[in-house]
Amino acid sequence: MNIIAIIPARMGSSRFPGKPMALLAGKPMIRHVYERVSRCPLLSKTVVATCDQEIVQYIHSIGGETILTGRHHERASDRCAEALLLMENRDQITYDIVVMVQGDEPMTSPAMIAEAVQAMMDDPDILVANLLGDINSVSEFEDRNCIKVVCDLRGNALYFSREPIPTRGIVEHATMLKQVCVMPFRREFLLKYTEMQPTPLETAESIDMMRVLEHGMSVRMIPTKHQTFSVDTRNDLVNVEKLLNSESD
Repeated sequence: MNIIAIIPARMGSSRFPGKPMALLAGKPMIRHVYERVSRCPLLSKTVVATCDQEIVQYIHSIGGETILTGRHHERASDRCAEALLLMENRDQITYDIVVMVQGDEPMTSPAMIAEAVQAMMDDPDILVANLLGDINSVSEFEDRNCIKVVCDLRGNALYFSREPIPTRGIVEHATMLKQVCVMPFRREFLLKYTEMQPTPLETAESIDMMRVLEHGMSVRMIPTKHQTFSVDTRNDLVNVEKLLNSESD
């Protein structure tokens, strides 16, 4: 089975311009993500998809691989779909599973990639999956940069939101859960995703997976116990650097 990891990254983040190249523990954040993802043995290839030459040049300087995409994409999943077709045309290969790993997830581990991919390999009915992590603090639960999710009893997502869900309070018998941006797609479904019309709640929440739900399809959530935090602000960068340093202690 041919499995590719695509890391979408761009310099023009509205919340944190230049984020992929921000230094984290002495090296650009995008390098942490690329090196960690590429160590997963289930992957055939790891590539950074970007519209910025600065990122292209840097990844090439460390021996990594990139694909240059357009600047018009609103959603990372759409950027990955373009990158997939460009890669397949360039390398004359067809991939079976495409793992999207956001470029602001420097705590991603090879084991997390394997968790998500193995679920797809074990269940051919899963078209797209996301890792699902615990939220352990009220501050993270209330942070709009943290994407919260509620699930049905089969482990499929019911809704994603930047607001606290299922409620602002701690609810008995309910767990605070978050989307972890390790997202494997079946090849055909990723291409179908990019052909779907963007949806109202996708736009309102600014969350890729809402397009899938609003079109009446399922997103399987795969629980992970690996601790991970995304970097959305400069304060996040400081906090994640402390966690990365503690890993190596």
